[in-house]
Amino acid sequence: MPQIRQSLESNWTFLDTKSRSWLTAQVPGCIHTDLLTHKLIPEPFWGRNEADLQYLENLDWSYRMEFEPQAELLEHEQVELVALGLDTVATVSLNGTVIAETDNMFIEHRLSVKKLLKPGKNKLEIRFTAPMKAIDARRGKDELVEWCDPVGGSSLLRKEGCSFGWDWGPRFATSGIWQPIYLQGWSGNRLTSVQIRQTHDEDGVRLDFTPHLARKRAGSLRGTVSLRGETVAEFEGDSVLIEKPELWWPNGHGEQPLYTVRLEWLDAQGNVLDAWEKQIGLRTIVLDRHPDEFGESFQFVVNGRAIFAKGANWIPADAFVNETDRKRLAGLLGSAAEAHMNMIRVWGGGIYESEDFYDLCDELGLLVWQDFMFACKQYPGDRKFLKSVSEEAACQVKRIAHRACLALWCGNNEIEQMPEEILKNKKRTQAYEAVFYDVLPKAVTEHDGVTTYWPSSPHNPTGYRNGYNTEDCGDAHFWDVWHARMPVSRYEEKFFRFCSEFGMQSYSSPEVARTFCPPEEMNVFSPTMEAHQKNGAGNLIILDYVSRLFRFPLGYRGLSYLSQLNQAHCMKVGIEHFRRCMPRTMGALYWQLNDCWPVASWSSIEYTGRWKALHYECRRIFAPALLSVRVPGEPELKANNTRINTNCEAELHTVYDGIKPQIKATLSWALETMSGEVIKKGSQKVVLRYGESVLQRKLDFSRELKKYSREQVYLRAELVPEEGESSRRTAYFEAPRFLDLPSAPINSTCAAAGPSEVDVTLTSKVFQAYVQVDFPEMPHVCSDNYFELYPGQPRTVRVRFEKPTKAQEAERKLDLYTLVDSYR
Repeated sequence: MPQIRQSLESNWTFLDTKSRSWLTAQVPGCIHTDLLTHKLIPEPFWGRNEADLQYLENLDWSYRMEFEPQAELLEHEQVELVALGLDTVATVSLNGTVIAETDNMFIEHRLSVKKLLKPGKNKLEIRFTAPMKAIDARRGKDELVEWCDPVGGSSLLRKEGCSFGWDWGPRFATSGIWQPIYLQGWSGNRLTSVQIRQTHDEDGVRLDFTPHLARKRAGSLRGTVSLRGETVAEFEGDSVLIEKPELWWPNGHGEQPLYTVRLEWLDAQGNVLDAWEKQIGLRTIVLDRHPDEFGESFQFVVNGRAIFAKGANWIPADAFVNETDRKRLAGLLGSAAEAHMNMIRVWGGGIYESEDFYDLCDELGLLVWQDFMFACKQYPGDRKFLKSVSEEAACQVKRIAHRACLALWCGNNEIEQMPEEILKNKKRTQAYEAVFYDVLPKAVTEHDGVTTYWPSSPHNPTGYRNGYNTEDCGDAHFWDVWHARMPVSRYEEKFFRFCSEFGMQSYSSPEVARTFCPPEEMNVFSPTMEAHQKNGAGNLIILDYVSRLFRFPLGYRGLSYLSQLNQAHCMKVGIEHFRRCMPRTMGALYWQLNDCWPVASWSSIEYTGRWKALHYECRRIFAPALLSVRVPGEPELKANNTRINTNCEAELHTVYDGIKPQIKATLSWALETMSGEVIKKGSQKVVLRYGESVLQRKLDFSRELKKYSREQVYLRAELVPEEGESSRRTAYFEAPRFLDLPSAPINSTCAAAGPSEVDVTLTSKVFQAYVQVDFPEMPHVCSDNYFELYPGQPRTVRVRFEKPTKAQEAERKLDLYTLVDSYR
């Protein structure tokens, strides 16, 4: 008898605590979005409403529904109520009988319910205890350290960490049925999971399957493997050889073919009891740590090729995680792939992501560094907590392990940055090591068996007692630029093996700011703006760094624009340095890709999906063929604010990590005045080899800069490979705030390039710095943005709109903004 599922996602109601009436509810969902639907709370993201909604975390909530089980369902030997995610402390009752009490948001619950089901109407009710009530009941004498929880205690509950607030996110500690819920009927046996091991050799790729079943009964496997809808192998047993395999590669290194594996479990009589179908990629991924001249490597090797990891850290895409759908995920992850990223780190303070998320990473070639959901806190180590963590890890590892994109399991985020707290007493030490050096690695070994486990990020493999952020081994989180307010050049003093976190904040664009801030408060120190700046020193730090580069801006738009330019500049310096250090450094994952609400943050993509200047810069600095122009040295500040600037050199570096082993390219450069006069120029042919960073040329302009003021010149350079995108760079010998930039109009024309695409061509008689091409209130992505426009040289940018757009409409809405506009 074939298995059957009956969805239980309709006809839910929740009990409103004020009116004591039952109101319609959305499942999957949460109490905040249900209350908002009924207009019982104000828009959570608007103004300072977040603070007014904190009372919700102290209230209990009840959800219920009635259903009639399908007749075919009741004919099965087993009927299970399957709840993929309950948030968080819940009592589940069926027809008045309690069938489960849960306290872990990240565990799938399977509850045998056949004996309780009856023909006709059945009543299912789930009562959620207030998160803070549950936490208060668990508090002990030893108050555990929690960096980002202002109230404290959230580490006692296995719930999304950032729902209690973070330095970029709001505090909305939700309750509700946040994942699908359904009834499943089955007989005989059921496949609970399947482990897959790949062996690659000259004959092809051998797949070995280890099925895990609900019951220990005799049976056998048979299956098919198909590619693009065509069967490439049929087999009986627990293995199959794929001849002439098409390998899966990370973005920028090859294609992402996905094979569909369908397995059937047969009983002793040959009847099909269950089927398991997943998409997999044929590939090998190894975290390579071998001794070298610098210490110990930290690099991901895919199909035998060492990959420089280019990417960002991922947080939940919405403060209310049930609001995230495939379209939003596709926009964010597609934007990451467009910017030449090949890795996403799923950060440990959020959630284990949805199937749609991992599907998209598989399809786009985005390797996933997967944290377990522990971050910036100390956690208990009692038997009940460890049991819950073990169940959580088993559930999530079994769910994700087959993924082509999965590159690493990581125990936690930044807990080993507080070794003195871990070692404060024996109980804390035992708790920490029990979770991250026992329970989690055991789960990975047992339920994955292939993917590497890494205890923490950052982690020193010589032992967490020896400190973190070493430059000879392991991974690093480097925050001297930002938290310590050190010069951006500080990046160039560090030679980490892999930098998995570093970042710089910027403000929301005016377009996004208007979604949460009234016009009269469009000032970064207004109450509303402060409510959407979750880092205590954030405004002062942004203004500090902005003032080092730029002049004082006019109004919010100018400050927002300059903050985004500064963010892009800081990440450019850091990432280009790390890429130039290849193969000593083999990864740069900046903080962070996305936002969960409209806010001042470290993201490169705003909550609405709008690209900041940083994301456009990422498309340039993560390009396979990169030209990196470095102007060494910094001006000195003497007595009485006297600046001494002797910078007159420039280094031209090339970095290459494209598909081909090597390609030819032309490197050209020119020192020019703001009006377009060429002072000095040159060019040369170069060969770019995979994995190489090369200092191609040192330029000395000491003679020219005696004649021409640093404020009146710029260095233009370009690397043109024989195939692929060119890398254009502009460098200055002064901070942009001292540049003598002319003010002149930019001429523009728009031409249709497709139903939703328009080519915008710009020209100017003078040099224009950091040109922003914008179409307010029209969602769009440009092929390039925040770029330099050179005198007399047309520049065409292709703009992709979310909706069909005519060239004439684009021409009317086009809004150009430059560095001069920000202050003049």
